[in-house]
Amino acid sequence: MTAATTVKTEYEAIIGLETHCQLSTNTKIFSNSSTAFGADPNTNIDPVCMGLPGVLPVLNEKVLEYAVKAGLALNCQIAKYSKFDRKQYFYPDLPKNYQISQYDLPIAEHGWLEIELVDADDKPIRKRIGVTRLHMEEDAGKLVHAGSDRLSGSSYSLVDYNRAGVPLVEIVSEPDLRSGEEAAEYAQELRRIMRYLGVSDGNMQEGSLRCDVNISVRPVGQQKFGVKVEIKNMNSFNAIQRAIDYEIERQIAAIEAGEPIIQETRLWEEGAQRTISMRVKEGSSDYRYFPEPDLSPIEVSQSQLEEWRGELPELPAQKRHRYESDLGLSAYDTRVLTEDRTVADYFEGVIVAGGNPKAAANWITQDIAAYLNKQKLSITEIALTPANLAEVISRIESGKISNAQAKQKLADLLSGISPEEAFAGQELITDPSVLEPIIDEAIAANPKELEKYRHGNTKLKGFFVGQVLKKTDKRADPQLTNELVEKKLNS
Repeated sequence: MTAATTVKTEYEAIIGLETHCQLSTNTKIFSNSSTAFGADPNTNIDPVCMGLPGVLPVLNEKVLEYAVKAGLALNCQIAKYSKFDRKQYFYPDLPKNYQISQYDLPIAEHGWLEIELVDADDKPIRKRIGVTRLHMEEDAGKLVHAGSDRLSGSSYSLVDYNRAGVPLVEIVSEPDLRSGEEAAEYAQELRRIMRYLGVSDGNMQEGSLRCDVNISVRPVGQQKFGVKVEIKNMNSFNAIQRAIDYEIERQIAAIEAGEPIIQETRLWEEGAQRTISMRVKEGSSDYRYFPEPDLSPIEVSQSQLEEWRGELPELPAQKRHRYESDLGLSAYDTRVLTEDRTVADYFEGVIVAGGNPKAAANWITQDIAAYLNKQKLSITEIALTPANLAEVISRIESGKISNAQAKQKLADLLSGISPEEAFAGQELITDPSVLEPIIDEAIAANPKELEKYRHGNTKLKGFFVGQVLKKTDKRADPQLTNELVEKKLNS
């Protein structure tokens, strides 16, 4: 009789993100108040964003432009006709007791973006994530809870309406994500795109980019989704990944134990590294949407659409593909170089000036990046121009200077000293007739080391090379010096 074996159930996660992205306009979506972050509470306000009687909203044209460009960059279909709606709900940070948003006719739908992960062999793994919709709306104010960072446990709350009326686009993904790693990469790629477009700074610490995660698990092969749980209040990509990974394990453990998964909103506790229940959702909220009566519908002409499409820059995924296929760079290099548009622009400036792409990538992603991180600078703040970096690379490749010499002078180059000044009198000695007498002198001055070498201690070749480099102030060509030293030691 064969003992029965228990087959362990495999589960998969179904994950979707709702991302609110503040647009980098100077003024609010429906009024002229400033959108500047960090002002004193309740100073960037006006009758429109406060919902005072008798005032009318007027759409900021730049908001529409930015929303359309974001939709185009996400491969969405741009609506020829869309409208604003009133979303009714009551909360202290919403002065009008409704939010102007878009409901059934959003500005953009049916798009996608590509995420890229790298495997253990530095090979790119690419996946398309669907974008259900992108719509425009106004932000709410911000509650500040005294005595606690959230409502629970606070003694009283204050409200700052500076954020009320700041323009947002909400971007809703399809439930195509399957892990915390994929979700974090999706959010990062979304931020890269917005920054490349110049429509948002994507600063999570200031609330410019905010993500809510919807997650459920189901047995592999099952078509029906599991019970969805929402996770809020994550302020970093790393937190998004860890919160999702924790929640996947929590839900699987509950199912295996025969416990029900409750449809609820949970919070990520950074200190405890866990999610906790915030509120149970009895059902979908009834926001009583209806068309916004104070704003006319939006019609984007074909000519305007094509003009905005023509202003789109080359986006991160396009650059990654081009750097790999045309320049032969690794997946790692392309990801680092395209993370920030200013870095990519700098890199391409080096290439235009004649710099070798791989060498340029190495300098930018390694030595220059280390300097920028240490000094807390951006690449736009260094004095080393792309043309000068290309000149340094050219001098190394032509044998005029060594890589070690260039690294020694990096601080000078970054401060604005030209390659001509930095390497004056520093060119490598590549003439054997100049090097040979120096090598003969080094060998003659060290007879004991010569004897040990000829009795089998061949590692001492490095000692003699070092003596030659010392005598020439490291100007001896390293490769040629190695060859000549070995030849003379063995003669």
